[in-house]
Amino acid sequence: MTTWTQRLAELGLRLPEVARPVASYAPAVRSGDHVHTAGQLPFVEGALAATGKLGAEVTVEEGQRLARVCVLNALAAVDGVVGLDAVSGVVKVVGFVASAPGFTAQPTVLNGASELLGEVFGSAGTHARSAVGVAELPLGAPVEVELVAEVSTHS
Repeated sequence: MTTWTQRLAELGLRLPEVARPVASYAPAVRSGDHVHTAGQLPFVEGALAATGKLGAEVTVEEGQRLARVCVLNALAAVDGVVGLDAVSGVVKVVGFVASAPGFTAQPTVLNGASELLGEVFGSAGTHARSAVGVAELPLGAPVEVELVAEVSTHS
């Protein structure tokens, strides 16, 4: 059976280092059989991959790519707590999209995150989701994603 770590490699992806918190919080916390991540920004090697708002400086396609980066950072946070291969499924994703006035394609932007979870976890990546438009995000990030993963009770 292929592990989630092997599946990432098959997709040509690797987990980044766990993003350092930008304030006073933990990147992820286990509670029973769930790991809850903090909101993850699109950090690549310690720097934001982009800044700006969807519908102004950032396109929907770029937002989808950034949402994928956020999910990889969230999975790295999960990996740091229990190991990625302990994940039995993704339960919930919440995405925040910095939105210019009138921008309403938040769900389309967050599809980047959801689709990546499906690519990695297959049916175990099917999750409930909220896509929320906001005026601003920390550090001027365009997208922020958090998730809840169910994990093996033996991890």
